[in-house]
Amino acid sequence: MQLRQIQYFLALYEEGSMTRAASRMNVVQPALSMQMAKLESEIGQQLFHRNTRGLAPAPAGHLMYKLFRPLLAEFAQARDQLMQTDGELSGHVSIGLIASVAQDLLAKVLKEFSQAHPRVTLALSEGYSPMLCKAVTEGQLDAAIINQPRRQLALKSHPLLSEDFVLVTGHKHPPLADILITREVVELKLALPTRLHGLRDILDSITQAEGIALAPALEVDSINALLQLVEMDTYAALLPRIAIRSRLHDGSLRAHTLVDPPLTRQVVCVTHPLRPLSPAAAAFITLLEQHAQSKVAQNTTTP
Repeated sequence: MQLRQIQYFLALYEEGSMTRAASRMNVVQPALSMQMAKLESEIGQQLFHRNTRGLAPAPAGHLMYKLFRPLLAEFAQARDQLMQTDGELSGHVSIGLIASVAQDLLAKVLKEFSQAHPRVTLALSEGYSPMLCKAVTEGQLDAAIINQPRRQLALKSHPLLSEDFVLVTGHKHPPLADILITREVVELKLALPTRLHGLRDILDSITQAEGIALAPALEVDSINALLQLVEMDTYAALLPRIAIRSRLHDGSLRAHTLVDPPLTRQVVCVTHPLRPLSPAAAAFITLLEQHAQSKVAQNTTTP
């Protein structure tokens, strides 16, 4: 079993297509197919099933991916560190983020980091917290930025920021006070994320503990769609202020502070306890944390 064969296998597993995997690895399809046949012959098990949509992993393929994906990530990280002889960061960084953090923050961080570290390649993914944690566990991601879960994780967790939800309204909504009692929001036409979304889980856990039952008129997980609905109609949404900062700046939306109780979330960075971050990944997380905390600090002084 050779390293190159394992790399071919991972590409085929992740792409689900011989054509895309061959293109990704810069080889012709017959060479890729031959290496996979050799690998299957060596382990004595079929790794993929062929179907009309391409390739689907067989049970042995799922197991092999689970076992080898973290090892290849560690190999790449070790190689990157050895190559950094001139002090300039290099290598590949894969980070996952929840949408409410990426929404109004990520583009600026990416631009600044890429300009400062041109030899680092970046892969950023959005998703729900459970999916991102699974990807970190399996070695697909170096780290993930998620809402702090209520249950204990096997992953290493580092606090990133703490911020409050606000009630968000548009100019078509009837005027509301700048500060509202949280219980008052149940009387409004609410548009909230579904119960599959991490933000909704936080909102429900806090409000239910206070005997407040949120009954949204509309549920949608897309942050962009929620903001557009609020902007064009009389819906109101409960969202972290960091996700709507630019729209508050340009005046298209209004934010109302909630008290008694405030609705607060904690955002954390999770990593694998046995796979320390590479210098490049650590530098990216540090820059993201600085920008996020700066935004939160601005939110405390800007209406």
